[in-house]
Amino acid sequence: MKRHAVAVASALVLVALSGCESAPSGPPSMSFFVTSTGSGKGADFGGIAGADRHCQQLAAAAGAGNRQWRAYLSTQAAGGATAVNARDRIGRGPWYNAHGVMVAKDVDDLHRDPNINKQTALTEKGGMVNGRGDTPNMHDILTGSQPDGRAFAAGEDRTCGNWTRGGTEGAAQLGHHDRIGLRDDAESRSWNSSHASRGGCSVDALKSSGGAGLLYCFAAN
Repeated sequence: MKRHAVAVASALVLVALSGCESAPSGPPSMSFFVTSTGSGKGADFGGIAGADRHCQQLAAAAGAGNRQWRAYLSTQAAGGATAVNARDRIGRGPWYNAHGVMVAKDVDDLHRDPNINKQTALTEKGGMVNGRGDTPNMHDILTGSQPDGRAFAAGEDRTCGNWTRGGTEGAAQLGHHDRIGLRDDAESRSWNSSHASRGGCSVDALKSSGGAGLLYCFAAN
């Protein structure tokens, strides 16, 4: 009986120890990406809701459609509507790219010193986006935002008519996903607020300064 009791006790200890072992975990699921394609109409997404749908559709095609995706875009006060801040609509973080690399732990980190550059700002497919020095250069990402992630004041258009214009009228504020610009200063290297588009909001206008009408997408949940 004593030997039986010892054997049972040993077995229980082994079960308890095995239960303490945690299964190996994989990389965190994707919660941030740069869109692999634009709208095909320059900065015209049919409004900010259309930009969100673009993010959602690309995420779904990449197997991440179970999350709520938001485009990192601000809008300006117009026609009685209040402004929208990009930073207020993307969740709390942390955010990881398609390879499981963290780009920011929270909203403040994202707008202070994010790990966003050509190597980390990947598409939903896990591919790199052309930057300065590549042909074609595609480092201009639509944001319509100031460096702190907030909207511009009403007046000068920085959101291509709140993402409804795709012609020669208006302009969009752009960020550089590769953190490289014509000058070596904070503004030129800004991931979300480097400069405004030149010549309008069309496909050709965005291409002229090094863009393809791409967006940053964040999982808000």
